[in-house]
Amino acid sequence: MAENKRDYYEVLGVSKGASADEIKKAYRRLAKQYHPDMNPGDATAEVKFKEVNEAYDVLSDEEKRHKYDQYGHAAFDPSSGGGPGFGGFGGFGGSDFDFGDIFSSFFGGGSTTRSNRNAPVAGDDVGVRVTVTFDEAVFGCKKEISFARIEECPECNATGAAKGTRPETCNRCRGSGTVTVQQQTMLGYMQTQRACPECRGSGKIIKTPCKNCNGKAFIRINKKLDVTIPAGIDSMQRIILRGQGSAGRNGGRAGDLIIEVRVKEHKIFTRSGNNIYCEIPISFTEAALGAEIDIPVLGDKTEKYTIPEGTQTGTTFTLRGKGIPDVNSKKKGDLVITVVVETPKDLNAEQKKLLVKLSESLGEDNTGKKKSFFKKIFN
Repeated sequence: MAENKRDYYEVLGVSKGASADEIKKAYRRLAKQYHPDMNPGDATAEVKFKEVNEAYDVLSDEEKRHKYDQYGHAAFDPSSGGGPGFGGFGGFGGSDFDFGDIFSSFFGGGSTTRSNRNAPVAGDDVGVRVTVTFDEAVFGCKKEISFARIEECPECNATGAAKGTRPETCNRCRGSGTVTVQQQTMLGYMQTQRACPECRGSGKIIKTPCKNCNGKAFIRINKKLDVTIPAGIDSMQRIILRGQGSAGRNGGRAGDLIIEVRVKEHKIFTRSGNNIYCEIPISFTEAALGAEIDIPVLGDKTEKYTIPEGTQTGTTFTLRGKGIPDVNSKKKGDLVITVVVETPKDLNAEQKKLLVKLSESLGEDNTGKKKSFFKKIFN
């Protein structure tokens, strides 16, 4: 529920007057810190990662941030009157509850603050998820997505009336959508205003409903759309297509299509921000003598890289600019490789003798490091 959520500004660690750049920087830092790839198996980090993404989704959007500053979490909570939509983006536009109804019921309904039922109402946002491969996320791609949205009925031009007819003004409420009801109470006669029962508050009567929409003026359709996935996009990031959501009412703007991207894991690389990481196995001989080895890079390609002699297992090497392009600036991250020295197995007698000779030729301390280590302990 909304009341159990932390303040979005607190989640990102910024003040309420923070600029868009400050919010973006805070988001990037925290998203990297709690990213699932950096915290495998850590359920707490996963929860925090989702919390950071949710906070950034609201505070990075000027309109949503304004609503949040006014109403807090209730602005996006359907149980608080926010209406349906992906992630609770419906806002307060669809609520029929109004404090004016309360005051009019007590004070006779001489005037009412009830909102105009024919005022423009924005359409709901529509959410859809799309899964892409690691390489598709890195290099960008096009995906055909399917989703359902509400559109104006083309048969009746969103009037709800069959062709050749049109809605008529309600005779009972004369198009106002409300009627005044007088009741006798212990305090005397009191007047209240209610939605007209004849037209259900619309102010209009449809005698011959459109068969395509059953008089509702709107229909639900399934739509397909080719969407460009930008190069460098990361898992859990969103693409927002303005106006591709459900249609608004009474001339209100259409909602947005919000596409949440999920990226499949790669068999070799792991990602953190725009940097990628992988482990490279090398032989004992390559580590000792140094060698030119093949390094896997993005796009199922390899590049030559020289490992210096005496390389220890766990040593990392950074290849600048061989990582993932930033989704906004196209500046590339780095490829960080960690070498793992493989110990020889199943040696035959001759090979074992050679290793013993090698050990003896190096000396028991192997360049003096072993001896100096024990000196630190016992001296």
